[in-house]
Amino acid sequence: MTLRTYFADMHIHIGRDNMNQPVKITASKQLTLTNILKESSRRKGIDLIGIIDAHAPNVIRELKELLEADLAVELLDGGIRFEKVTVLLGSEIEVYDKNCQGPLHVLCFVPTVKSMEMFSNWLKTRMTNISLSSQRFYGSAKELQQKVKELAGLFIPAHVFTPFKSLYGKGVVTSLQEVLDPKLIDGIELGLSSDTTMADQIKELHAYTFLTNSDAHSLKKIAREYQQIAIKEPSFKEFSLALKQEGGRKWIRNFGMNPMLGKYYTTVCQDCMQQNEPSVNQCVHCGSKKIIKGVKDRITEIGQADTVCLKRPPYLYQIPLEFLPELGPKTYERLLTYFNTEMNILHYVPYEQLTQVISERLAKLIIQMREGKLDIIPGGGGKYGQVKK
Repeated sequence: MTLRTYFADMHIHIGRDNMNQPVKITASKQLTLTNILKESSRRKGIDLIGIIDAHAPNVIRELKELLEADLAVELLDGGIRFEKVTVLLGSEIEVYDKNCQGPLHVLCFVPTVKSMEMFSNWLKTRMTNISLSSQRFYGSAKELQQKVKELAGLFIPAHVFTPFKSLYGKGVVTSLQEVLDPKLIDGIELGLSSDTTMADQIKELHAYTFLTNSDAHSLKKIAREYQQIAIKEPSFKEFSLALKQEGGRKWIRNFGMNPMLGKYYTTVCQDCMQQNEPSVNQCVHCGSKKIIKGVKDRITEIGQADTVCLKRPPYLYQIPLEFLPELGPKTYERLLTYFNTEMNILHYVPYEQLTQVISERLAKLIIQMREGKLDIIPGGGGKYGQVKK
């Protein structure tokens, strides 16, 4: 059996369905299922994606229409193939559990359109509006876990350190066992303001594979974070085996933004956007009490690991091309014209070929990005960090 490496981004939202009705209200109207498939296959060069609003009835209908028109095919091992990209069907759900301090978000993936229909029908009895993304689930987190497993699905807590609506941000005091059944967790999504070294300060996470996903709310944000995995072919079954590190399938690398570029890395006052110590209740700069504790400080607060997890694959700091100074839309399109996909540009095109299309300075920035050597201005309080010019 031959294994190959593939790029995967497993957290992409749908902004509008094919009836032009909103699905993820805060996402771009251009973020339709068909546009996502074309962008991922033709421009991004991503091999495996997760659509996490596939529970919405209109999205399910659009998937069926693609299959009926022979524009896509459902795989025997789960997932849907469209051109060069395979889609796994998922749902991001907001859980309010009686054992939670606040809401937490989770990703639930199932293997087939039929199982997603069953999941959607079940969620209708526990949600107010099944047509929208990330809706409140009326039930316990463990009940949701058990249902996902009944459907042969995967359960992954989402962006677990984000200050709002996440497992460690507002969900639990110190341990995931306060809310979830550890045996029914298939992986942990880190989010944009953390990396594997930071997350491994929490010992109970050593048992899980870490995912780095884009949480894309627009087409251009697809694959701003992703992973490279070794599998036989992109499918639900193979992705599941990689999460479990079974049969030789495994994570090769995580590609994520430097956590300092994330919106919630440092503790910041929401009003004046100045950094504060994590222990303060009132901003030392403006007096506001709207203090947003940063991911770095939250992990320090709850971290308890005295050993490192030795099985982690490399975590490479990488950023979307749009973050690079001087790389505007026209330059981006010119790069795609010459080198076909963003994955080619990010990973494979040599410096000498880059300089035939863009300036030497910009080509050097791309190479420095590959090597994780860019200087970063930290973000916080909902504001992204920046690459130093």
